[in-house]
Amino acid sequence: MYSSEIHSRPSATRLFLGNFARALTRNPLGWPSAFIVLLLIVVGLFAPWIAPYPPDMIVDMPMPSPPSEQFLLGADEIGRDVLSRIIAGTAVSLRVMVLSLVISIAVGSVVGLIAGYFRGVVESIIMRIMDALLAFPMLVLALAIIAFLGPGINNAIIAIGIVNVPKFARLVRGEVLGVSKKEFVTAARSLGYGNMRIMFRHIWPNVAGSVIVYASISASHALITEAALSFLGLGVQPPDPSWGIMIATGMSYLSEWWISFFPGLAIFLTVLSLNVFGDVLRDVLDPRDRQ
Repeated sequence: MYSSEIHSRPSATRLFLGNFARALTRNPLGWPSAFIVLLLIVVGLFAPWIAPYPPDMIVDMPMPSPPSEQFLLGADEIGRDVLSRIIAGTAVSLRVMVLSLVISIAVGSVVGLIAGYFRGVVESIIMRIMDALLAFPMLVLALAIIAFLGPGINNAIIAIGIVNVPKFARLVRGEVLGVSKKEFVTAARSLGYGNMRIMFRHIWPNVAGSVIVYASISASHALITEAALSFLGLGVQPPDPSWGIMIATGMSYLSEWWISFFPGLAIFLTVLSLNVFGDVLRDVLDPRDRQ
């Protein structure tokens, strides 16, 4: 039996990859979106080695320069390479997305598991708190948290993470309500397993797929919120590069379109790719969609 289990694992992996490839093929934007998501990860991880210049290095006269052989995407108002700053901003965006989602998933999943498993008064108290947080628009709540904590990238990560907690909590609670009625959960209770073991070893693995799908879509929301906070001067602080800061700077130099156009294009392509990638993951991981 042990040997048969070992041989079944690669087949399950190949089955998942095959379903994933077919889902990418069915979506007209599937493969381009997967490529952009992979490119985002690679550029974000290796930004210092990929960028032609350091992001804060003034490599030209202190004036905007249009795209040329020296500056493929132009130079900004003080002579910094726009391409290098976009690449460095990719690392910032990747950091914000990953860390804020870690906070959202960790806190939201625990809260949702507790609410969905214990029900009753515990569920009512937790979900009313989540509903109160959801009553605020995402950006307004993030601005309120930033106003309390102060501007900066670390506080922006905390704010974005807290803002997304209610969404993950509601998602996990809804999934737990269905999974907790399954026979294997009833069998675990009859065997005398503790609540913590049942929640994290029996229920959570059956909920994780939906959380992963929603996380891939929420990544785009985190990116837009970070860009908006940086645009308003409450997120990443100069001279650190950020796509939102670059767009805000370009607003003062409308005739030099490349300063704000290319960071805006980067946000557009990234958000579109993350949303399409999330749809593909949903098609693969949700059995009802596969059927």
